[in-house]
Order: sequence, then C-alpha cells, then structure tokens
Amino acid sequence: MDYFNFWFRPKEHTILALREFSRKLVRELGFMRQSLADSDLAPSAVHAIIEIGLAPGIQARNLASVLRLDKSNTSRQVAKLEALGLLTRESVDDDGRCFRLYLTDAGKKLRKKIDRFATDQVSSALRQLAPADQQALVRSLALYTDALARNNAGKAPRQDRTIDEQIQLGYQPGCIGDIASLHARFYSQMSGFGIFFERKVATELAEFAQALPSRNKALWLYVENGRTLASIAIDGDEVANSAHLRWFIVDDSLRGSGVGRRLLSLALDFADARFDQTYLWTLKGLDAARHLYQSSGFELTDEAEGSQWGKTVVEQRFSRQSSQSRH
Repeated sequence: MDYFNFWFRPKEHTILALREFSRKLVRELGFMRQSLADSDLAPSAVHAIIEIGLAPGIQARNLASVLRLDKSNTSRQVAKLEALGLLTRESVDDDGRCFRLYLTDAGKKLRKKIDRFATDQVSSALRQLAPADQQALVRSLALYTDALARNNAGKAPRQDRTIDEQIQLGYQPGCIGDIASLHARFYSQMSGFGIFFERKVATELAEFAQALPSRNKALWLYVENGRTLASIAIDGDEVANSAHLRWFIVDDSLRGSGVGRRLLSLALDFADARFDQTYLWTLKGLDAARHLYQSSGFELTDEAEGSQWGKTVVEQRFSRQSSQSRH
C-alpha cells in the first residue's frame, strides 16, 4: 500500500479535543483558584517564584517574556512579591531602570514548598498510568508545548512558508522511523495491522534508502522541526521501464494544505522523465486517495485479495502512462 491520509480524524476534531484537554488540565491543576500550590499566591505569582528560582538574577523584562505578561503586570507582580519579602532586586545600571531579581531566603523556602506540592501532584497522577503511557505523555506534551511556544515567539507558522521550503530530497536521519510510524498508526486503526506490517514497512524502506542517491530512485520528505510528516518515493525498474510509487503518506495535521498534491507532482515529474509507466498499490475503500490518483491520470487496472501485510485485505493496483508516452 502506498498512500494513506488520516481522513477519518478531521483536523477540526483534533482542535476541539486539544481545547477540551487544555481546559481540563487548567482546572485540574488548580489554575482557576485564587491561590496555587498551597502557597496563598495567585498562579502568576507562583510561576514568577518558580522562574526566578530557576534563573537567579533574571531581569524583569525577561521574566515578563517567560511568563507571557505585559510590562506593567510584571512590575505589579514583582512589587507584590518584594513587599511580601519573597524577592529582592539589584540594579544593573546607574539610573536604576534595569534590575535583576533574586529570591530571598523566604522566597527560596516557599519555592521548595511549591516544588514539593507540584511533585506530589504529578507523581500521584502518574501512578495511575503504565510506564509506556507515561513516556508517551511526556513526548506528546513536549511536542504540543514546543509548538505553542514557537507560535507565541512569533515564528512563522507553516501556512506562511512555502511547501517546497519544507520538502527535502533523499534520506534524512529519523525519517524511516517517522514514515513507519505514520503507516503503523493509520493501519492499526484502519485495518488492524500490527507489528508484522510496521516491521515490513521499516525494513523495506531502509533497504530502499540504502540505494540512494540513484538515477532511477528517489525519496521526498516533508519535514517540520526535524520530523517527517509526509513522504513519497519512486522505485524505478529500468528493465520493465516502469516506476513503482511507494510510501506516499501525509499526516492528518497537513490535511488540505496541498502537501500531498505537491509531493505527488514532484514524484510524477521524476517518473515521467525516466519511465513509460508509473503504478501503485493501495487498499479498496480509500476514496479520497483514489480521487487524488485519478485526478493525476491513474486508472484502476487490477483488484484482488492479498495477505502480504499480515491480514487479508482487498488491494488495488492503479497505473498511469507517462506524459511523454501519451503524446
């Protein structure tokens, strides 16, 4: 099988789910209360204590940036914590307009109390999860918070960057695992495929990648922040004068972005310049994928049950004559 997109999980559903999880997380961690972490301080003040403790001597303007607060709000928080005897400030310049922040002994004691409270809270929750689920949680939250931080830092979002700037040609470290993961997650839900299928994708892709670069073979990757989110490959056979289109998959987060169509266009241009025919195999019932293929000149040429992927499914073969051979 060669192309699958997570069409059964609309992007709108993902957005709504993440918003709901975020609201619940805020409530369960206590951010809706007047005080946080058994400290008698508001959530923003608690975070100020934590950040100053992590970076003694941090300047007020940098603290504002870390806390995502405006200058006046940060000044009020600093003044309040100073009045409570929890922090002190030291002037950096002669005019006293720039200063560094430090926790007092009382502030350090309070920070330790906050740390104990937070550690107990998280530890208690983690005990209810299996070790594998704990690691998956850490990785997922890291990806999500990093993505939010990049947006808040003003970096250009994906839709403001050209697709071609994100596409890389050839093997890139980590791409085999990313592509195999995309396939495995989709197929486990779509067809109940398991480790047999994932291993087959990974081993065949690794063998293919070892032959690169090649005059008749190519691999294109759509990469964001070091992760492959979409891929496509052409595996050419000079003897048969045909090209096999393989490992064409696009993550659900890219649905409707044009990434899939651009990757297909690059692959077909490559194949048309070298071979008379391009073919692919896919599963029956993937109507969105079929529409994309047919709009690019592919026609259904064969259909049969197959079990090479560890489970019996109906496979379909689509073929397309190159643009040169059609003229």
